[in-house]
Amino acid sequence: MSDIPTDISHDQHAVRRQKLADLRAAGTDPFRANFAPTHFSADAIKLHVEGQDNAVTVGVAGRLVVIRDMGKSQFAKILDQQGQIQLYLKKDVIGDEAYAAWKKLDLGDFLGAEGTLFKTKSGEITVRVTRFVLVAKALRPLPEKWHGLTDPEQVYRQRHLDLIVNEESRHRLMLRPRIVSHIRRFLEERQFIEVETPVLQTIAGGAAAKPFTTHHNALGMDFFLRISLELYLKRLLVGGYDRVFEIGRNFRNEGISRKHNPEFTMLEVYQAYSDYRGMMTLVRDLFQSLCRDVLGAMKIKHAASGQEIDFGGEWREVRYKDVIRTTTGDADWFSRSKAEKIAGAEKLGLKAEPHWEEFEITNEIFSKKIEPTLIQPTFVTHLPRQLVPLAKLSIDDPDTVEVFELCIGGMEIAPAYSEQNDPDAQRQMFEAQAGEEQQNIDQDFLLALEHGMPPAGGMGIGIDRLVILLTGAESIRDVILFPQLRSGA
Repeated sequence: MSDIPTDISHDQHAVRRQKLADLRAAGTDPFRANFAPTHFSADAIKLHVEGQDNAVTVGVAGRLVVIRDMGKSQFAKILDQQGQIQLYLKKDVIGDEAYAAWKKLDLGDFLGAEGTLFKTKSGEITVRVTRFVLVAKALRPLPEKWHGLTDPEQVYRQRHLDLIVNEESRHRLMLRPRIVSHIRRFLEERQFIEVETPVLQTIAGGAAAKPFTTHHNALGMDFFLRISLELYLKRLLVGGYDRVFEIGRNFRNEGISRKHNPEFTMLEVYQAYSDYRGMMTLVRDLFQSLCRDVLGAMKIKHAASGQEIDFGGEWREVRYKDVIRTTTGDADWFSRSKAEKIAGAEKLGLKAEPHWEEFEITNEIFSKKIEPTLIQPTFVTHLPRQLVPLAKLSIDDPDTVEVFELCIGGMEIAPAYSEQNDPDAQRQMFEAQAGEEQQNIDQDFLLALEHGMPPAGGMGIGIDRLVILLTGAESIRDVILFPQLRSGA
């Protein structure tokens, strides 16, 4: 069913429709009008020169969100993408006819206004309006600022209303594109090249996840929506792109949670002649740059724990095996039998299924008991090789790979590898992962590797989780403009 209300008998709705009918009967159709603003609100406010009221003329446009009727004058505020700006209208300045038309406006209407800037007695930069134009009529009333959007589902289903009345939500969702834009500039300044790779793929490779499927009629083929960016980007390393990145959508047909959405945005970065330690330096520099230049602070409050996350301090580094041994209290954990590991997990209050592999039992302990406690920036290194089949084996411990997971705020933010560039070793890992499903091995990628790929470091950052972290949001739904929801009943 549609989420659009069907009841048109509401008094305000009826009154607004009558106002529109009256305007049209008088020869004015607001939906045929237009206005060319000269400035956004914040830019206009900056133009005011202290002590020089009414010296600067501006044209601004936006949604009418505040009206204060003073009799023969009016104070109002309009909202555009930069925020609000105050308007001041006097009957003897705009004329009787325009003033009468103003009095018929409703909150939510869009208008343009021309006038000069001045500072009120309360110190607010304001436009002294000489002319205004109604350019769109709002036929439904806006929700009340404090009481109108009490249903969390409505916030996500009618995001347009959330953006109008919820300043915190508006700020967070406006901050997201600034974060993404800064990431692009940061990487481009370091000579990374941004590319685009296919969303429709014949093999769902680069990660272990359940894909969405679709069918291409002209080719007569089934395709998967990609679950990862990785394998095509590494083909570009073979082709001579030494520093490459992509910011794009991935799709996984799995559960929805506070940290998971079926489609999500990933940044993946690959740098030739680097490794996982080179990625450590890159991600630390990137986060510190974001904090300094976008947030304006190197410390942020972590809402769930109440701790202050310090991005400017020392970033902890710890090996995966060491944190497992510490958490289980068992120095010999990795030499224990499967039955002993199941018992150890249950002792920690976790459920381990008998059919799980031993590394899966261990990783359940990491994901449920360790990761949520890692609030400060922490590089967890040298993960079990079964978890990361696309990474190089550690020289000093062939049961692990040269990998880190950067955990901040109790969640994984950025995994990074020393990328596997040995085609034979890569084939062995793929075959071990695929088992009997050999058709799921990306033979084209292996063929590309056989032409030679330079040593490289690679890293992925979930943009949605990054924005959750940097803005203090509670859920991934709060940082995606239009998250997936069940259809309205």
